[in-house]
Amino acid sequence: MPNQLKDRFLTYVKKNTRSDEKSNTVPSTSIQTDFLKVLVEELNELGFSDVKLNDKNSFLTATIPSNVEHDVPTVGFIAHVDTADFESENVKPQIHENYDGNDIVLNEEHPYILKTSEFPNLKNYVGQTLITTDGTTLLGSDDKSGVAEIVTAGARLLADDSIKHGKIRVAFGPDEEIGRGADLFDVDEFGCDFAYTLDGSVVGELQYESFNAAQAVIKIHGKNVHPGTAKNTMISALSLANEFQNSLPRFMVPEYTSGREGFIHLVKATGTVDEAELIYIIRDHDTDLFENKKALVEQVAEELNNQMEQAHITVSMKDQYYNMAEIIKKDFRSVDIAKTAMKELAIDPIIEPIRGGTDGSKISFMGLPTPNLFAGGENFHGRYEFVSLESMEKAVDVILKIAELTAEK
Repeated sequence: MPNQLKDRFLTYVKKNTRSDEKSNTVPSTSIQTDFLKVLVEELNELGFSDVKLNDKNSFLTATIPSNVEHDVPTVGFIAHVDTADFESENVKPQIHENYDGNDIVLNEEHPYILKTSEFPNLKNYVGQTLITTDGTTLLGSDDKSGVAEIVTAGARLLADDSIKHGKIRVAFGPDEEIGRGADLFDVDEFGCDFAYTLDGSVVGELQYESFNAAQAVIKIHGKNVHPGTAKNTMISALSLANEFQNSLPRFMVPEYTSGREGFIHLVKATGTVDEAELIYIIRDHDTDLFENKKALVEQVAEELNNQMEQAHITVSMKDQYYNMAEIIKKDFRSVDIAKTAMKELAIDPIIEPIRGGTDGSKISFMGLPTPNLFAGGENFHGRYEFVSLESMEKAVDVILKIAELTAEK
C-alpha cells in the first residue's frame, strides 16, 4: 500500500488543477474537469461502483458496496481536487527518504530552503519520507493528499473482503480553495448518514468547529482634479481607503490572533485617487462576535460617510460559510467514531477549531454532518509545502478503521 499511495499522490500533484476566483463557470477551470475525468477511469478500473461525474456541480461520486448483511450507517469521505492561488504548473515533487532533521535545499538554482529555524515542525518528521516542492510551485498536498488517501483506502476495501464495512460513498469536488465548490453539492444524492472531509494537516487533527465567514467589499468613490487646484475640491479615494483601514482595530488581524480569536483581514487593496476598492474577509467562531465584526465594518463606513457632504463609501457584505459545530453537535456520531478510530490506531486526536473552513462547513449546513480529518501535509499554499508519506499512510488507516467501526453491530 505505501508504494501505491506514494505513486498515486505523485501522479496527482503533477496535474495542474488550480481554481480561478475570477471565473463564473462550474468548475472554475477546465483543468479540474480534466483531472476528474482521469479519476473516473481510475475508480472504474479499481472496481468502485456507481462512478458518476455530475455535470451540474462537477462532483465525482462513487460507491464501495457494503460487505455486511446487517444495517449500518452509510459513511462518506470527501476531498477537493483544486489547488490554491499559487504557481501550480509543472509541479516537480522532491522525495527525501529517511529525513535527517536538517535544512532541506529545495532547488540548487534558487534560494529556496526549508529551514528548520523557520519551520521547526520539520523536526517532527525525522526518519520519515518527506515529499516537498522544488521551490518554484506549490505541492498540492492540499488536497491531493486527501484524494490519494481516499482512493487508496477504497482500493484496499475493494481488494480485501476481510475488512468488514458498510456502504461507503466517496466524493471529489472542485473549487474549495475559492470558497464555492460545495455550493451545489447534492447531499440527497450522496446518501450518507455522516461524512468526513480529508482536508486537514498534521496527524491526529479532527476538526468539527470552523469559522463563520463573510466577505466585505468596500468601494470608495473619490473626486480627482488637478493637484495644483485641489484644495477643498479633491476627494482622494486612496486617502479614504487608508482612513478606513486605520479605523479598524489594529490587532484584530490574522498576524495577532490565534485559537478562537477572530479577525478582519484586508486581503486586497486596489485604487487610484478617483476610486478604490478594499476586500476584507471576516472570521469568527462565535456567532455573536462574527455579527459584531460585520457590524463594525458597516459602522466605520457610516461614520466616514457622515463626515462628508455626501456618501463616498459603499459596503457589500456576503456570508460565505458558517461554523459547522452548530450542526455536528446535534449528531456527534461522526466525531465519536473518528476519535475511537484514532485511539485504536495509537494516534492522539487533536481536536481544535479550524482557523478557516472546509467543504464540510457548507455540507454540514446542508444536513450532512461532515467534520474534517487530517490529510498529513503542512505549510499549505506555497513553495514550502510538504507532506510525510507516513502521515498519509496513517490517514488511510483512519479511513479503514472508521469503515470497520461503522460496520460493528
